[in-house]
Amino acid sequence: MVRLRLQRHGAKKRPFYRVVAADKRAPRDGRFIELLGTYDPLTEPPIVRLNKERVDYWVGVGAQPSETVNALIKKLNDGSAVDLSAAGADHAAKKANAQAKQAELEAKRAETRKALEAAAKTAEAEAAKAEAETKAAAAAAAAEKAAAADAAKAVELAAAKEAKDDETKAASEARAEETAEAAVAKAAKDAEAAAAEAAPAADAPAADAPAPDAPAEEAASEEE
Repeated sequence: MVRLRLQRHGAKKRPFYRVVAADKRAPRDGRFIELLGTYDPLTEPPIVRLNKERVDYWVGVGAQPSETVNALIKKLNDGSAVDLSAAGADHAAKKANAQAKQAELEAKRAETRKALEAAAKTAEAEAAKAEAETKAAAAAAAAEKAAAADAAKAVELAAAKEAKDDETKAASEARAEETAEAAVAKAAKDAEAAAAEAAPAADAPAADAPAPDAPAEEAASEEE
C-alpha cells in the first residue's frame, strides 16, 4: 500500500521535509516511489510546495496521506501552498505576471501622484509668489500715492505761505508808504504853519518904519 508522508532532512533542530509517495512498509526516511513536494516549517509563514497533479493522482489510486500531509494538501487546495504542477506553474506565472503588472501600475500611479504633488507645490509656490508680488506692488503704489499726496500738500502749504508772506509784505509796504505819506504831509503842514507864523513878524517892522521920502518933503516945505 502506498502512503503519502513526510521524509525528514536538514540539520539538527533545523528540519526540512520532503513530501513523498512511499511504500507503507518502507522506513520513514528510506526509499520512496516519487517526490511530490517539500515543506519548510522554519519560515514565517511555513512554505509548502506540492505537485497537485501528482498528489491528486496518488490519492485517486488509493494512496493514504498521513495526517500532516493531509493538512498540507488542504493548504494546497485553498491556495495557500505553491502548486508545482504544470497547471500550477502556469497559474503561478499568470499570477506573477498579474502581480508584476499591478506593481508596474502602482509604480506609475505613485509616479503620477508624485508628479501631481510636485506640480501642486510648484503652483502653490507660484501663487504665493504672485500674491506677494501683488501685495508688494499695492504697497508700492500706496506709498507712491502717499508720497505724491505729501508732495502736493507741501507744495500747497508752500504756496499758501508764499501768498501769505506776499500779502504780509504788501501790507507792510502799504503801511510804510502810508507812514511816509503821512510824514510828508505832516512835514508840509508843519512847514506851512511855520511859514504862516513867520509872515506877521515880517509884516510888522515894515509898517512901523518911517517913509523914506518924508525928509525930502519936509525940506521942500521949509524952502517954501
